[in-house]
Amino acid sequence: MTDTAQVTPAAAGAAAGAAAAPAGADPVTFIDAAGSPYDLGRAHGEALAAPLRGFLDDGLARLNHLTTTPFTYEALRPRIAAYRTAITAALPALAEEVAGLAAGARLTEDEAWLLQLRREIMGYSKIPTAGDCTTYARIGTGAPVLAQTVDLNGDLDDHISVLRLAPAGSPRRSLVLSFAGLLGYLGVNSDGLAVGLNLVLGGDWRPGVPPYLAIRHLLDTAGSVTEALEVLAGLPLASSRSLMLCDAERALYVELLGGELRVTEAAAPRDGAAAARTAVHTNHFLHPDFVPRDELNVFARNSSLRRLKAATEGLAELPSDAVPGDHFALLSRPPICVPDRGDIRAERTVAAAVLHPAAGTLHLRPGDPSRSATRAFTL
Repeated sequence: MTDTAQVTPAAAGAAAGAAAAPAGADPVTFIDAAGSPYDLGRAHGEALAAPLRGFLDDGLARLNHLTTTPFTYEALRPRIAAYRTAITAALPALAEEVAGLAAGARLTEDEAWLLQLRREIMGYSKIPTAGDCTTYARIGTGAPVLAQTVDLNGDLDDHISVLRLAPAGSPRRSLVLSFAGLLGYLGVNSDGLAVGLNLVLGGDWRPGVPPYLAIRHLLDTAGSVTEALEVLAGLPLASSRSLMLCDAERALYVELLGGELRVTEAAAPRDGAAAARTAVHTNHFLHPDFVPRDELNVFARNSSLRRLKAATEGLAELPSDAVPGDHFALLSRPPICVPDRGDIRAERTVAAAVLHPAAGTLHLRPGDPSRSATRAFTL
């Protein structure tokens, strides 16, 4: 197999250790940061000061483009404060990083926290949600891999960043995909752990640690899937998600609902023809304990079922030596790739990522992956 990945200025910057890609040179901003939590946040904020100011001023971080009942800062401040208190108690280092983000981007701290909490504020009742992301992992043959689409509303493909982070006092480094100032979304760390995610809907969403920040915390603190599960079990999680975890030995998804976790390990093919073990997830609960509590609407569930089937079948066809371009070809196919319907309120594929945890690499295609070039980032 041959990969058709193109190294762009962002990828070259990742290889060379540049602080950020030149403005306008690439739709992905690469940010290389090291130091204390405050230093990491400040570097992130300084690199994105103008875009983040514009994003916040665009219908309150675009939230008001997604609902018929507008949000206001005055109404949101008590909710922001409740989340901030819970996150600061559980993850004080990330709370300090949010303070650095605010200082670097010249935002108020409430504004910097709003960037971390948009998904929690949207919830799944006030703003109708169709679900997002198709995610899979494979181990056992070839290099371990985790790959996924990122399907979001709000047209967020114009606010994509990749963060390469080297926290002070730790030998562990991470590559993190970020949107509009988020400290975490998905990523891979230097110990060989990769983390992806899917939205699943259920339970009561409440002030706590948002899954995006939980993922970042896992990349900061866990060196394996086993360690990540232990860390995750101790967090006061705010909302439902499914996280895909992958290292050289284990691949699995863990579904989160109402403070409970259910783990499903990667399975071997039914025909036993290969040693590969795979895990695939979309946007409906798969563990039997959680299936009765799924609140995804019927139309979104039908889409989720179609994408699950297509990804499972497509992954089974990929050879053991598949390269990022092969995975992107699968992620670019309908129905896995969700098209732009011209409605900012509708989820669509705004990026696709292929992570190789053993190699410490993140390959990214921003926007529709069938139409964009591959950016390659390495630890």
